[in-house]
Amino acid sequence: MNTINKWSIALALLVALTGIATERVHAQTFTTIHTFDGSDGAYPAAPLIQATDGSLYGTAQAGGARGDGTVFKITTSGTLTTVYSFCEQPSGNSYCLDGVSPAAPVIQATNGKFYGFTDNGGANCETNQSCGTVFALTPNGELTTLYSFCSSGACANGEFTGATLIQAANGEFYGTTSNGGANGDGSVFKITPEGVLTTDYSFNNSTNGANPAAGLVQATNGFLYGTTGNGPEPTNGTVFKITENGMLTTLFGFNDEFAPTPDATLIQANDGNLYGSTQSGGSNGGGTIFKITPSGKLTTIYNFCSVNNNGTCLDGARPWTALTQGSDGDFYGVTVNGGTGSGLWCPSGGCGTIFKITPSGNLTTLHNFCVQTIVDAICIDGDNVVGLMQATDGNFYGVTNFGGPNTNNNYGTVYRLSVGLGPFVALQTAIGREGVTVGILGTNLTGSTGVTFNGTPATFTVNSTGTAITATVPTGATTGTVTVTTPNGVLSSNKRYTVFE
Repeated sequence: MNTINKWSIALALLVALTGIATERVHAQTFTTIHTFDGSDGAYPAAPLIQATDGSLYGTAQAGGARGDGTVFKITTSGTLTTVYSFCEQPSGNSYCLDGVSPAAPVIQATNGKFYGFTDNGGANCETNQSCGTVFALTPNGELTTLYSFCSSGACANGEFTGATLIQAANGEFYGTTSNGGANGDGSVFKITPEGVLTTDYSFNNSTNGANPAAGLVQATNGFLYGTTGNGPEPTNGTVFKITENGMLTTLFGFNDEFAPTPDATLIQANDGNLYGSTQSGGSNGGGTIFKITPSGKLTTIYNFCSVNNNGTCLDGARPWTALTQGSDGDFYGVTVNGGTGSGLWCPSGGCGTIFKITPSGNLTTLHNFCVQTIVDAICIDGDNVVGLMQATDGNFYGVTNFGGPNTNNNYGTVYRLSVGLGPFVALQTAIGREGVTVGILGTNLTGSTGVTFNGTPATFTVNSTGTAITATVPTGATTGTVTVTTPNGVLSSNKRYTVFE
């Protein structure tokens, strides 16, 4: 029933390789842990998250019980369970009251529920319109539609959102719409856990950009940061910051050779800078990785397609989704083009890569997709690779939009990449004040005897599965690393916790 946004499909040319200048790493292990068959979902298009139960959660744009997409959970060993299949609530002329085609990731809020978007459906939508919803979902699969976007071209509260929600330090959720708002150019909105939506800011392309398709990130200074896909002449997209109350400042305007990657939310690294990507442009035309200070000074740290063989970018091209900073301090990400693979279902010029890049810009290719194909040139390991996240076991996990080792479908995969990094603990929220509770994710936490915030002991409880801790930020805590003392040793957080005064 739904319409899937696919990249253009072209027959790829088999590339005769003459050598690759980027550094090769031989210690990594790539494993496909699940292949979708349609009944359990199809065409996943968003990164995974790790929840307090230790499982990974994600969304599939199609498939499931009614063919309209799913929310699923999957263990790190590959056991997948469908949590919810969309279009359980059709009604009259409305196109699925509970939404259709979730193309963005879910997040787990501090109340334990999952929150996310659908691209279509909702109370204001008729068949094949781009409307969408914001929903809340309990871990046992009970869904509540919190808000239904409208389908006309002048929606005051925004139209068509597929970006990641975030929960800010004030407890409310923030997101963007790529269209609609007061000027039709998109908006920033906030929504309470109960579903009360407020438009914080409406973009106007002539002054501050338009079409913010990526999500927001809250930095340690309290501001929310994001990007727009278009900008006032002569710029082509912007980086902006906005307060929780809607005061927006444009920090940087990209020139005509660049455009911020629409699905790549900025991230804040441990050095305090924000990191992101452009889907095109740069000195070689294959896109870039950049860093920008919270005050707006931008530096390009890598230009893709620096290793080119007859038009194929062997180091990758078009970085498409957000970077993730690994527990080793390096950045990890994916490209949807480039690399050494080729197949019928991915565009010519390579089927994508997984890479790591140091903060100083040294890039290493970790995996080339579609080096092997099967019937009808389907990529065994998947193609149209989407996102990457690091779970607390130290491994990286992601999904591909298409491909898989089954000869009778092309519905996408879930994969694991091990690069030899050890376990750590991850913070569900990394900003807060003394006295607030913080979720800490990990593995084998049962029997833990201590939690500290930058050296200050905290009170805590461990959940029944040993996969999460709830800790209270102690009086006198300062900004720094969170540690957990387990029976197997001390684990440190991959991010610092920032204590607001």
